[in-house]
Amino acid sequence: MSLENIRVVLVRPMYGGNIGSVCRAMKNMGLSKLVLVAPQASVDWAEARMMAVNARDILDARVEASDLASAVADCVQVAGTTGREGVYRLHSETPRSWAPTFLASAHSAPVAVIFGAEDSGLSNEEVALCTQILRIPSSPDYPSLNLSQAVLVCCYELFLAGGGYEPPVEKHPEASHAHRERMLAMWESMLHDVGFFEPEKADHMMMAVRRIFSRGRLSEADVQILMGVARQVGWATTKREPDT
Repeated sequence: MSLENIRVVLVRPMYGGNIGSVCRAMKNMGLSKLVLVAPQASVDWAEARMMAVNARDILDARVEASDLASAVADCVQVAGTTGREGVYRLHSETPRSWAPTFLASAHSAPVAVIFGAEDSGLSNEEVALCTQILRIPSSPDYPSLNLSQAVLVCCYELFLAGGGYEPPVEKHPEASHAHRERMLAMWESMLHDVGFFEPEKADHMMMAVRRIFSRGRLSEADVQILMGVARQVGWATTKREPDT
């Protein structure tokens, strides 16, 4: 992965809580380089540390810059995020479509993803410094995202595109057709025994049961459990005390 070459740049951040939450979002997704451009004097750094939780190392290692140009001077790609309309912001990409090409550059050189101040975003002058513009798809009823939410979405797409997540693999093999059929035969017999089927509707109801079991992948272990259920119900039915 090339996440070590990616820096998250916050321009004129206002709130310590947001900065700390950004650190946490970054660490969740394997990023570690944070640059703050001209953080506002009102920033509550104690709050930032509190919200960073176990990502305080990112907060402590932050770099501060006086302006955006100096913060990204050595970067080969600079992606700016925006939620605003405007002629300079028309050619935007989604984080998902942008992430692979951004990561390709990050394999060999520094890159940066930029987020503007909470109240105003990036200025047109700052947008002009960006090589790409990102827009996170969101509901038109309330399109504005919290700063740390926007950072998390972008970092998440980078993490996935970089192969940072491998879904768990089912350790049991998928059940064979013959194994499933044995299980279904046991269920059909069990459902007859407990009186679930009305005789004239038995075939129709069994087709419904088959449809339920066909909606998902069944492993050998799954089928063994379902067969055990049928056996136990059958045993309980035969051992039941007669009514007196």
